[in-house]
Amino acid sequence: MSSVVEQTADHPSAPAPAGRRPAAVVQGVALALGLVLMIGGFALIAIDYRPYKIPTASMHPTLRTGDTVLARKAGGGDIGRGDVVVFRDQAWGGELMVKRVVAVGGDTVATTTGNEHRLTVNGQPVDEPYLATQGRQGESFSVTVPQGRLFLLGDNRVGSLDSRTHLEVDGGTVPADAVEARVEATLLPLGRTGLLDRVTDFDGFAGPKASRPGPLGPAAYATVAGAALIVVTSAAGGVAGLARRLRGRSS
Repeated sequence: MSSVVEQTADHPSAPAPAGRRPAAVVQGVALALGLVLMIGGFALIAIDYRPYKIPTASMHPTLRTGDTVLARKAGGGDIGRGDVVVFRDQAWGGELMVKRVVAVGGDTVATTTGNEHRLTVNGQPVDEPYLATQGRQGESFSVTVPQGRLFLLGDNRVGSLDSRTHLEVDGGTVPADAVEARVEATLLPLGRTGLLDRVTDFDGFAGPKASRPGPLGPAAYATVAGAALIVVTSAAGGVAGLARRLRGRSS
């Protein structure tokens, strides 16, 4: 019994260097923060947004054929002029479609006479810098939008089957509650990843305007920042551990 006690006394366990304890705490806090940012940001995107594939060039150049976009779930009451929306209307074939809202219930939407055929809302011409081409945009029309409905056009006016194609049914309008989501960003391809600019060209009109961006931008930054923090913290911890082992061997 005494020999065991003596051996224990002769070879006490070496306590961990005091300087390593604060470093471990900092590393743990950084990893926890990174996880919160990454998981929280990703969860917000997953709950609030849905991906959609763009099948045609009707929204060119804003959205191109094959683009994958992220759209925030929204009802018709949250939509304003200038918003790009995902909707489904049985009168249009029941397929999911993506178009831009240019007029809401109570508006009179038309095109000017002459060669320009410029879009007007309630008699006021609208500047549309997002169009694929300027100038003549198709045949002239004039529609008063019923309450609770929307008039939608593609940005590629010479290559879009939109409200102008369905004028014989409710003036080409769709029910506001047919809207499923509002497009806020392009996700793929990676070279086109980015948030859609908010349209300000309808801000001078009374009534609903283009919506403000949702939390997609901050959530995406939080996700990326959290992942980066985890990677950097883990790498720094690994380097520090390797350095300690090398110092131990050389001592």
